[in-house]
Amino acid sequence: MIRERLQQSIGAAVERTLGVALPAGRVHLERTKDERFGDWACNVALQLAKEQRRNPRELAQQLVSAMSFDGGLVDRAEVAGPGFINFTLAQGWYYKEIEQLLSAGVVYGRHQLHRGQRAQVEFVSCNPTGPLNVGHGRQAAIGDACARLLEALGYQVTREYYFNDAGLQMKVLANSVLLRYRQLLGGVAAFPEDHYQGDYIRDVAAKCRAERGDGLGQADLEYFKQAAVAAIFQDIKATLHRMGVAFDVYFNESSLYKDGEVQATLAGLRTKGKVYEADGAVWFKATDYGAEKDRVLVRSTGEPTYRLPDIAYHRNKFARGFDFILDIFGSDHQAQYPDVVAALKALGYDASKLEVRIHQFVTLTSGGQQVKMSTRKANFITLDELLDEVGVDAARYFFLMRRMEAHLDFDLELAKKQSDENPVFYVQYAHARICSILEHAQEKGVLRQKADLSLLKEPEEVHLIKHLIDYPELVLGAAQAREPHRIPTYLQDLAGVFHNFYHKHRVVTEDQGLTNARLDLCQAARTVIANGLKLLGVSAPERM
Repeated sequence: MIRERLQQSIGAAVERTLGVALPAGRVHLERTKDERFGDWACNVALQLAKEQRRNPRELAQQLVSAMSFDGGLVDRAEVAGPGFINFTLAQGWYYKEIEQLLSAGVVYGRHQLHRGQRAQVEFVSCNPTGPLNVGHGRQAAIGDACARLLEALGYQVTREYYFNDAGLQMKVLANSVLLRYRQLLGGVAAFPEDHYQGDYIRDVAAKCRAERGDGLGQADLEYFKQAAVAAIFQDIKATLHRMGVAFDVYFNESSLYKDGEVQATLAGLRTKGKVYEADGAVWFKATDYGAEKDRVLVRSTGEPTYRLPDIAYHRNKFARGFDFILDIFGSDHQAQYPDVVAALKALGYDASKLEVRIHQFVTLTSGGQQVKMSTRKANFITLDELLDEVGVDAARYFFLMRRMEAHLDFDLELAKKQSDENPVFYVQYAHARICSILEHAQEKGVLRQKADLSLLKEPEEVHLIKHLIDYPELVLGAAQAREPHRIPTYLQDLAGVFHNFYHKHRVVTEDQGLTNARLDLCQAARTVIANGLKLLGVSAPERM
């Protein structure tokens, strides 16, 4: 890739000139804002001048003189300003890159850095206590996009949903259904505020009554629980399927108890001397790992807190031999996951293989005002309601447009617009327009031949080429940083560059050679847009 090759050449020049082996991370390169000053700029001379006690411009000139580039990559390297080095890439090299893009097709932008390695991504993992809400929708889009980006690095990825079917919340769920069941029988059962309020609980209770009659009572709590979990999780799976998110594994929390993994985890922490008993409870020495206070793992009632099965679950992940583990959580987990990481370290696991990313909440807006949809399913806005409003493509795209650590204002009216104002429509329309251009050329009987890409010399053509061949590096950076928002940002810019090219230049012309070159350029743009949308789980329509 361009950045890597430039960094290698700069690093080699520094070593030849100064005898200093410079790590690639210290060679900072960035795109120039004005192409009159080249394509890439580097400040390495400014960085080194002070420690070398040298004039930065003189050092920059000396480095330029010591540089060599293979494969015709660079046309010229020049010193600018107080000591920047600006690189202008050779146009012939750009054309070769477009040829490689066309040859690679659907795999363009994919890498093999982690080929043969296995990654696991856990996301959504919503308790089966109600329908998915819009916050879960954002997490589903982020988690699936991160999984796709890891696959683009060569990982074999397992998408996993941790199914919380044990613990106190399940007891509350079961009791919620029991109380609604009693109300259906004409009882005056009071309904506590801390129980699940949505009408979906009444639906489950009605189904229980239809299946088992009027004789159920307190002794049937397990039946109520299983009935609720089955109904709610079927709804969750259907919503995820609708959104295009498929999990490889649904891991049941209850299996950790059945298989003795919760008990084994606690025993392991005892052996390491990292737990103690106080006030009838079992505590983890979290303060040994920087926490402000120790954490309860087992309550005085004998019931585990959520932390203990969570630690056991991650212990299970490590036992399965994943090379990399990624957890995507909502901001309500911000204070919880450090305890799990600390416990894994206490148990002797390499916690550097685990990465936890936290996303912020979503607010639905329309006309600048917060929107509150009414729903019969729950006392919150469900993901299904949002999908009904804007569709799957817009939902996924909008969920991914902002950095996950930032709060997301989801503009419903904008997401529904069928115009260039709508970001996803704008990108998809660029793809559809290219399909139309290619179809028009075929209808016109254009004879497709091997194109002479050197005919693409207009500023708008060269500008488009430069954007297209940035794609592999863009994917690499987004994947390594786990920042899927970089993809829609790039696609938005690329669509704008393509539309600008299209408005200024006819593709099908009287010049057969130029026509073929521009058709190849259009095909290259179509390929990159489609590949980028696929990373987001968004469709690339051929007609709109």
